[in-house]
Amino acid sequence: MSAWKQFLASDIIVNPFVVNKDFTFPYSQWATGSDNQIVGIDRFLGANVNWFNDQSTTGTLTTQYQALVYNSAKQLYYSNFLSSSTGDNVAQPVLVPGAGPSGSGDVFIGQAKSPLYDNFLQSTLTASRYWPTGSNENIVVLSIPSKLYGEYIVPNSFNWYCGTPGSSGSIVDDGQGNLFSGSTNIGNIIYTHGLAILTSQNQIYGEDLSFWSSETNMTCSFTSSMTIYETQYKCTIRESEFNFSLNPSLLSGSEGDVYGFATSSYFSPYVTTVGLYDELQNLLAVGKLAQPLPTSDTTDTTILINLDR
Repeated sequence: MSAWKQFLASDIIVNPFVVNKDFTFPYSQWATGSDNQIVGIDRFLGANVNWFNDQSTTGTLTTQYQALVYNSAKQLYYSNFLSSSTGDNVAQPVLVPGAGPSGSGDVFIGQAKSPLYDNFLQSTLTASRYWPTGSNENIVVLSIPSKLYGEYIVPNSFNWYCGTPGSSGSIVDDGQGNLFSGSTNIGNIIYTHGLAILTSQNQIYGEDLSFWSSETNMTCSFTSSMTIYETQYKCTIRESEFNFSLNPSLLSGSEGDVYGFATSSYFSPYVTTVGLYDELQNLLAVGKLAQPLPTSDTTDTTILINLDR
């Protein structure tokens, strides 16, 4: 049997904390991991071509058009960097309605220059992004699903390599959203979207971009980040509350008389289980104490329950 007590707002505390997990996936596990669970790491080759004339497809696990991969990455992450690697600032005048002579009409004032698009910059430092604009030039996109990277890839943790870690074929991030091959900036990583984008048209460790979009002797490693919310429920038993037992084993006979020892002033009930209920008294969670806890008739008793989600 049970007794209920309503929580107050002050009895519930929610604490967020960030947890990280390291992942290393050789190419053989990009589709299905070692535990036979779907992983879903995919690669795409993008091309600066006219989709109506060239509908070539790409993708390791799924199929996309090369032209659309190129244009999607361009629009989302490089639309401010088409003519300058540090960003294209355009004039952004302010419209003032009815500010013309004698209120004759609207006018634009000021020539403040700022980026036109939100390109998901990964650092507060001056961005450096190169985008290939020549006909038939390529990019490579490595796509990591959110179920693996969580909320974002931890900066300075990404490594995409052939052979062994730290070998001459490693592509790593610098913690500021840039990808490097040795000391050469070859692309960018979008930590919050799980995307590594190779844009350099020079060979990377002696291989062109088609190699990085199709080679199978590869491994991808990174650290994921996820915020877990721990909710703490403070169950307080006042000295005047729950000082009798509802255990049916204390009843004797067909009349339901209480055993004499249970009516003694020295008798103190014990708590063994705490249940959490919703407003409709549906049981949501059960907490078992390691050992029975006696209640007190002289001081408050507090039981703390922690739930992670």
